[in-house]
Amino acid sequence: MGLLEFSKLPVTPLVGADWKTFKAITDGREIDRRWRGKYRLTKAVCRLLSTLAPIQEKRYRKLLAERPLEHAPVFILGHWRSGTTFVHNVLSCDKHFGYNTTYQTVFPHLMMFGQPFFKKNMSWLMPDKRPTDNMELAVDLPQEEEFALANMMPYTYYNFWFLPKYQQEYCDRFMLFENISDEELKIWEETFVKLIKISLWNTGGTQFLSKNPPHTGRVRELVKMFPDAKFIYLMRNPYTVFESTRSFFTNTIQPLKLQEFSDTQIEENILSIYAKLYHKYEADKHCIPEGNLLEVRFEDFEADALGMTREIYSKLSLPGWTEAQTAIEQYVGSKKGYKKNKYKYNDRTVELVEKNWKFALDQWGYHL
Repeated sequence: MGLLEFSKLPVTPLVGADWKTFKAITDGREIDRRWRGKYRLTKAVCRLLSTLAPIQEKRYRKLLAERPLEHAPVFILGHWRSGTTFVHNVLSCDKHFGYNTTYQTVFPHLMMFGQPFFKKNMSWLMPDKRPTDNMELAVDLPQEEEFALANMMPYTYYNFWFLPKYQQEYCDRFMLFENISDEELKIWEETFVKLIKISLWNTGGTQFLSKNPPHTGRVRELVKMFPDAKFIYLMRNPYTVFESTRSFFTNTIQPLKLQEFSDTQIEENILSIYAKLYHKYEADKHCIPEGNLLEVRFEDFEADALGMTREIYSKLSLPGWTEAQTAIEQYVGSKKGYKKNKYKYNDRTVELVEKNWKFALDQWGYHL
């Protein structure tokens, strides 16, 4: 157990942003009085650490900037709480995959310089399990890259964790790419490629494995960037997704937010943004070339993780199953006693999901 409790973090993850990004995200945004102390401490630490960012930038330009990617990435898509973390952890047992680490999400500018020192201190401070679902946490474990992107540029959906009053705006512009300018999109693309190259360099992989729910709304752009990319889309019982997402967002946002935002507003945004993400994916998935997309029910994957992983390798023509099989078997076997959160759907949950997400219940056959 780390020294810091997640619920009592004295700073936000923006401590790892470069100064230009921090200023762009926060300038002109209201910071509510209750969190101004946390904001000022985050700002001070960010200002100090960002003086080191040019060292990495110089090394990146020298070692990685002109190096082409050997393989197009593999993207694990799906709404939050759809099982993407478990699938990501299983596939990352394959050493040919590279990925964004938990350390990298907070300190993306301290990867090619200073990592041993800062990683040791982060490991010492952070909790060893996610407070929301008991999944393991460690500095080198795979993690979704949106937090890292939020510390590398201002054009990401995860700005909402700090400034939740603007969640719908961040969703539309930076997750669905509606009304995003050409220049902003160009910076997003360049920054994402930089993250991929540094992730591969850091983990020693040859193919980037992405687990990032916001990418579910960016399929068209991702195919444009990586025409040969592979996609795994996870669907899960919407009643469970609603209960789990509400718990996850409500608990996670408390130590991160710099603005007052009620549980009711969080719930309303979950209902709205789920629908936006669902319909954007359905509208754009036809852009994925035939044979490069596999849609999977998480309940099926959970029931037979090894067999479903073998099927993913086969149907998406991913290399390396034979070499990775033993490591994947060991990891899957180690998780057989894992205790998941259990959800009981009260009448209000059933009513909200059936009223707002009937389209998903109908398409996937998840009616009670």
